[in-house]
Amino acid sequence: MAVEIIPISTRILTPKDDIVDVIEKYTKDKITADDVITVAESVVAITQGNIVRPDEMKITCLARFCCRFIPDYGSLATPHGMQALMRKEGEWRVAFALFAGFLGKVIGQRGLFYKWGGRQAALIDDVTGTMPPFDKCVVYGPENPDQVVSALKNRLGCFGAMIADVNDLHRSRIVGATAGMNAQLASDLLLDNPFGNASEKRPICILKNFRQYQEEKR
Repeated sequence: MAVEIIPISTRILTPKDDIVDVIEKYTKDKITADDVITVAESVVAITQGNIVRPDEMKITCLARFCCRFIPDYGSLATPHGMQALMRKEGEWRVAFALFAGFLGKVIGQRGLFYKWGGRQAALIDDVTGTMPPFDKCVVYGPENPDQVVSALKNRLGCFGAMIADVNDLHRSRIVGATAGMNAQLASDLLLDNPFGNASEKRPICILKNFRQYQEEKR
């Protein structure tokens, strides 16, 4: 059975919103026990207040130096993005991870920076990386993602729930997912980014009939 992907448009969500309440409001008449609810990780983080404005940070020389070693397309390639990571994970941990990542590439091992630089290294969205008005902020990855998806599944009565980090570069990362669902299978269905870009305000997608689809793929 084919999966139908249904993007759900919402109003702008803020730290005043409860993400579980909001998703229930927009999807309760559309979702069934065979479906999976997916939500963009940046929106979960925003509703948690997990954001910081650049003018609230003091940029260190270490952050200015380290950001030079990140590819231009990365959220950590700016002093603000790098400083935000150091603020969460610690300056010297990030610097060490960056050095280790460089050495790893020399010997053919990739991804060591993101492995050792802390959970937020792969999740931070720099300024302009998310929807207005939060495009003026650095947005961290969400806290307690497994608790959020569990609450969503219980509230909606659906087959599963997942928080995903998806972009227009054909990348989809699992941030949190409920037990029993094949999260990688669901993540692959989001590779074309049905959430759209930030201005489209579609932070939620329903994967219709995912339970049957998963059973057929076994």
